[in-house]
Amino acid sequence: MVLTRARRRLGQSDLSVFPLAIGGNVFGWKADTDTTTDILDAYAEHGGNFVDTADSYAGGRSEIMIGNWMRDRRNRAEMVVATKIGKSADNPGLSAGAIRRAVDASLERLGTDFIDLLYLHIDDHTVDFEETLLAVDDLVRAGKVRFSGASDHSGNRLIEARVIAAQLGVTPMVALQNHYNLVHRKEFEGDLARAASQQRLGVMPRFALASGFLTGKYRTRADLARNSRGKESAQYLNKRGLRVLATLDQVAWEQRVSVGAIALAWLLSKPDIVAPVASATGADQVRELVAAAHVQLSRHQLAELDRASV
Repeated sequence: MVLTRARRRLGQSDLSVFPLAIGGNVFGWKADTDTTTDILDAYAEHGGNFVDTADSYAGGRSEIMIGNWMRDRRNRAEMVVATKIGKSADNPGLSAGAIRRAVDASLERLGTDFIDLLYLHIDDHTVDFEETLLAVDDLVRAGKVRFSGASDHSGNRLIEARVIAAQLGVTPMVALQNHYNLVHRKEFEGDLARAASQQRLGVMPRFALASGFLTGKYRTRADLARNSRGKESAQYLNKRGLRVLATLDQVAWEQRVSVGAIALAWLLSKPDIVAPVASATGADQVRELVAAAHVQLSRHQLAELDRASV
């Protein structure tokens, strides 16, 4: 059953998205074609319509797999597709030429005529920001891109981008994707959050589950050793991280949902957050992730999570 009532407007765009974006970073890497299809089917069946990928994920295979799925399901018009450019080996950087080539290549892999949301995957200081923003605007005017966003930019660079957009009369960015979760707060909660709020950007936190740590599956050194992604979560396995997990356990028990769903629901309670990005390596995980969209945390629960994670 599709639950459209849960959808949120993405910044100042006219995009309406499910409040959890399914991450495509594992497609073509940890998830083969059949598994990817099962994940995307399960996500769509639960009302999901927001897929997040990049031209550099699995060397472009992530985009191909998403495109094939949309073609087979004939649901392109129902999906909101976000992809990122700037990091691919074929079209690195954000010069005008690289941007044009990268977008054309992504469109071909995705099997679509347009990208709903194009992120600048890097902040390319080797190219004048004006050149980058003008190139993106050309693609918007050509109908190949509907909206754009930043993915690796400081608060000051977001302000600079908005000033340039006003001066040149180009389409301003509407979105920000940034590393943000219960155990990684400082990077966003400051200049970036203020810039996002001032510009009314829709924020899509990446690493929303801290590489799996906030699902609760890493609680000991032995847990880390048993999983290939354990090294990515090792930095959180400390007194603070375990305090966060203990609080998540309690709130998850009270809400009757998974620990990961509570971690995502905490993000969704924050100002300007539209849809955290989370990945699944199997269809069975999708149900737990999408449950976050329907969790209403109490003030007490939010305060406890805030206190545990400072």
